[in-house]
Amino acid sequence: MLRTMKLIRRFEERSAEHYGRGNIGGFLHLYIGEEAVAVGVISPLRDDDKIVTHYRDHGHALARGMDTAACMAELFGKSTGVSGGKGGSMHFFDVEKGFMGGHAIVGGQLPLAVGLAFANRYRGEDSLVVCFLGDGAVNEGEFHESMNLASLWKLPVLFLLENNGFGMGTRVERASAQPIIHRLADRHNVRSHREENGQDVFAVRQATLDAIEYIRDGNGPYFLEVMTYRFRGHSMADPIEYRQQHEVEPWLDLDPIKLLSDRLLENNLTTEDEVGAIDEDVENEVNEAIQFALDSPFPTPDELYTDIYA
Repeated sequence: MLRTMKLIRRFEERSAEHYGRGNIGGFLHLYIGEEAVAVGVISPLRDDDKIVTHYRDHGHALARGMDTAACMAELFGKSTGVSGGKGGSMHFFDVEKGFMGGHAIVGGQLPLAVGLAFANRYRGEDSLVVCFLGDGAVNEGEFHESMNLASLWKLPVLFLLENNGFGMGTRVERASAQPIIHRLADRHNVRSHREENGQDVFAVRQATLDAIEYIRDGNGPYFLEVMTYRFRGHSMADPIEYRQQHEVEPWLDLDPIKLLSDRLLENNLTTEDEVGAIDEDVENEVNEAIQFALDSPFPTPDELYTDIYA
């Protein structure tokens, strides 16, 4: 888990660097600060479980084990990317990994998750679907429609809310009449829980295991709200003028990677040398991914006419 979290962090840092260099176009939403959520939630999943998520999707993809080089190539818009260079940052996809896409429409992934969960039930499978969403999505109509159907049909879906305190630049308290968001599940008769310590990967993992057990026992959907914080802005285009440094600093002290590393060292479960070896290994992997992306070709013009409906 420590290595995966460090991989996500370094991947994101270098992505920001190459966005500044002009090698990455479009939008780029970084996951820095939220790594414990992706790793804590995805690590206990089975291979046949599926994931559908929002546009801040790099961390989820890497936590699921998608190829680092192919993910970086997608950011660079190259044909060797996970979506052929045509999806970019917000649209990672890997069917073999059960990663059913990052989606740019706020709340748009929710009905897709319900459909995937319905398909699982229809085929008689006991796999489940994890649907990541941000706090901004709960004010969309799809949120209530999806929760209602999932509850009505007792579908195997885990709605995983990453509450990082802001929908773009708007605080949750200014956008939601119910700031304790997981309580919104009550109206749809969906069991819910808020994990306050979203920077602790073990706490997130245990909360996820509890939710998974509930779902696999045939009880229907579960809504898990995890409190976390993004250290960077909403996207690379965000000047972050809506929050002050004194607000950010306490969260920096709760850096999930540092918390996990310190815990492992204090309990003699690893050594400084082993942590250093992980850092070096991750650095090499990301450097190789960047070189792969730089060396890969752009999609050819005829790709304009593939993967479309008509």
